[in-house]
Amino acid sequence: MCARFARGSWRYAAPPALVGLFLLPFSLAGAAVAFLSSGAALGFHRDPDRSPPADGLLAPADGRVSVVREEDGRLRLGVFMNLTDVHVNRAPLSGTVEAVTHSPGKHWPAFTKESDRNEKVHVEFEDYTLVLIAGAIARRIHPYVEPGESVERGQRIGHISFSSRVDVIMPEGVTRDDLSVEKGQKVTAGETRLVER
Repeated sequence: MCARFARGSWRYAAPPALVGLFLLPFSLAGAAVAFLSSGAALGFHRDPDRSPPADGLLAPADGRVSVVREEDGRLRLGVFMNLTDVHVNRAPLSGTVEAVTHSPGKHWPAFTKESDRNEKVHVEFEDYTLVLIAGAIARRIHPYVEPGESVERGQRIGHISFSSRVDVIMPEGVTRDDLSVEKGQKVTAGETRLVER
């Protein structure tokens, strides 16, 4: 079975592979480093299949819960993705995309409070919003969905290249007491229930 990679991952893997081919006649060590860099870029952009459970509001990202706070009367939960996590993001619930909005900003480490001012993309649904946040290394957010598009729970909705964070602004009425996870807990995109519902 062929390995699956995030859309556009070859734009990161191809340049070092070409450098490796160029270096091959001149330096085996240099070519090896370049080929390893190409393989690492593909490994980072891996996109394994997931099996969503029958119900529940699902984690949008692989990583650790790093943010749980109330904001403007809604509960916000953030998942920090480090370099070893899968960076393909998934829809927590089924719904129709109402808007996809890019906001320019800084590139602070995604696990810090300052990352709230980072570059981000808001993907707004009827009942909730996903916020894809670029980190210190991540400089490219790649949404896969457009306004008016219907998505299913667990469907791929985008990816962020290199370490970053994805926040869910929960549907109205969801409180901390409804959460099935806690801060610091490891979660899996499209499989871990954040809220039983």
